[in-house]
Amino acid sequence: MTDELPKAAAIRSPIVSLRDVRLTVPAASGPVSILRGIDLDVEAGERIGILGPSGSGKTSLLMLVAGLERASGGAITVAGTNLASLDEDGRARFRLANLGIVFQSFHLIPTMTALENVSVPLELAGQRDAAAIAADALGRVGLGHRLTHRPSQLSGGEQQRVALARAIAPGPRLLLADEPTGNLDTETGRMVMDLLFDLCGEAGATLLLITHDPGLADRCDRTVTIRNGMRA
Repeated sequence: MTDELPKAAAIRSPIVSLRDVRLTVPAASGPVSILRGIDLDVEAGERIGILGPSGSGKTSLLMLVAGLERASGGAITVAGTNLASLDEDGRARFRLANLGIVFQSFHLIPTMTALENVSVPLELAGQRDAAAIAADALGRVGLGHRLTHRPSQLSGGEQQRVALARAIAPGPRLLLADEPTGNLDTETGRMVMDLLFDLCGEAGATLLLITHDPGLADRCDRTVTIRNGMRA
């Protein structure tokens, strides 16, 4: 009987991989380099805190990972997809299928109820029972009793919880959060961040979190600091 050859160990690829990523934008005085050669690997399930002074390129980095901006150079691979290979429609479909995004501003549609705001991306993705999934997500962030309220009828903390429910409802593999507590008071911000970390843990989602708060950064698995468009 011949010996069986050992099976090769599975090689896991990072869920986010950046190689020499650069972003240059035009300006009246000449091109401005926002990002100048960023390398970064993020493993599935990691929680990464992104730190750095204002204007260092942190938000631009998240925008590139989300496919909301195109890099001027380098390679960005997210969930096994080379973002440079996708056109605008392709990137939009990719976001719907893989990403959740929470910004400092809530970006809710003012004429829609909380339930409708959370349902929209699910419907765009062709998700059956979008309303039921949205209602469940709102219940998970403590807003099951506010489904029919519009943004103007909600507090800032409640609006950000609606935005969080909208981000997590599709079950994203990767959650991007850009200063999600920046417009909230300290106590409300802490509650929102507790929800964010709990929901990521429950779903096994990867988190990229931009923050100026060292306490929040300490809750992440590791931190990445950006200064002058480069990793410090």
